[in-house]
Amino acid sequence: MLKRMVVLLITVFFTASHALAAPIDDVKKTVDEVVRIVADKEMKKNDLKRRIALKKTISGIFDYGEMAKRSLGKHWNQRTASEKKLFTELFATLLENSYAGKIESYNNEKIVYIKENLDGDHAEIKSKVVTAKRDEFTLDYRMINQNGKWMVYDVVIEGVSMVSNYRSQFNRIITANGYSELVKKLENKNNELKAP
Repeated sequence: MLKRMVVLLITVFFTASHALAAPIDDVKKTVDEVVRIVADKEMKKNDLKRRIALKKTISGIFDYGEMAKRSLGKHWNQRTASEKKLFTELFATLLENSYAGKIESYNNEKIVYIKENLDGDHAEIKSKVVTAKRDEFTLDYRMINQNGKWMVYDVVIEGVSMVSNYRSQFNRIITANGYSELVKKLENKNNELKAP
């Protein structure tokens, strides 16, 4: 009986502490892991291994489905389930390859977390990146609570929303040439940005 009670108390403690985890903690943990991977001397010797580790870490906090849906905007509801699945996969690959490439150029920049704004199931983590030359740029993460886990659905760099930026581009392509042209462009872009 006592053993069961201890197990129950431990379970309640870990569940409560996980539920109380702040979105800023999830972002810090992910960013710290990304920095560790990029700085790792062994990883620097193996580009493919490093890229796989970065993608795994990033995908643990990025909600690609939500990002894809928001980036496609009004065109999302017009897609079939299989089109949505394919688009989400293409979009995730685009983000993974383009952002992993940028992250790999990390050069001891300092990340400063400014504040966390919570609004129900939504949060925004405000941060800035300070370069070695003391240049600064803002980097904010918009997050949504998905079944008890905080996930990033947008990144705002210097006031420019990544999702809004993609939505404008995607809307232009669909309006001018149709949805199939957008898919073709994403496939071509992903082939250009293939992992090392």
